[in-house]
Amino acid sequence: QVQLVESGGGLVQAGGSLRLSCAASGLTFSNYAMGWFRQAPGKEREFVAAITWSGSSTYYADSVKGRFTISRDNAKNTVYLQMNSLKPEDTAVYYCAARQHFSAGQKAYDYDYWGQGTQVTVSS
Repeated sequence: QVQLVESGGGLVQAGGSLRLSCAASGLTFSNYAMGWFRQAPGKEREFVAAITWSGSSTYYADSVKGRFTISRDNAKNTVYLQMNSLKPEDTAVYYCAARQHFSAGQKAYDYDYWGQGTQVTVSS
């Protein structure tokens, strides 16, 4: 049974940083591209960042480029999202997702498995 468990969310002031983690189990992690998405109240789920299964390529939404960094540790079956210079508009539930493919997708339907999400709240 595949499980993705996010952690690291919380409340932070604007300009601060958080590091999200997503621990995967029940799959061969190195065979999966990984992505982070977010969903704010009343809005659709949106792409944030993605990384190929080898970690050789990364992709970012324009809204987070230069502030967020996605990375992975295949030995620990974990993907990370380092979030710096946070803004109130980054407030959302953040989800990690796994895609059984070498390349990373930027659409929710590209992904096969999802975590339960972790809340990130940025105060102004």
